[in-house]
Amino acid sequence: MTYFEALLSGLPFFISHFFVTLLLLFFGVIIYILLTPIKEISLIKNGNVAAAISFSGALLGIGIPLASSLSVSNSLIEIFIWGVTAILIQLLCYKLTDTFLSDLGERINEGELATAILLFSIKISVSLVNAAAIVG
Repeated sequence: MTYFEALLSGLPFFISHFFVTLLLLFFGVIIYILLTPIKEISLIKNGNVAAAISFSGALLGIGIPLASSLSVSNSLIEIFIWGVTAILIQLLCYKLTDTFLSDLGERINEGELATAILLFSIKISVSLVNAAAIVG
């Protein structure tokens, strides 16, 4: 089998898995935006660095376990199951952090960098553990 034939035979697998993972990332971020009280996109448009840090943590927090899922999954169903799990864990992470840090949304709204950096770190730490658990 030539390299070209190998590429052609693997291309549908690559495209389907890649785009399903991107869709999960997109929907995970949309769900995050809708369920969290912080309106980070509006805040970012207005130059709020704390909101940008927090939102970046959410993007990476969802993306890292999705990447792990993509690397170990053999089917679209597996990618979907692990992707939904990663999204739910990330939302739970936000909720637990919000419970322990009073007025988390207001602190981000006010541009408090210390809170944003802590929230970012928590989101990334949880996503790395989640990614490692997915890989097994």
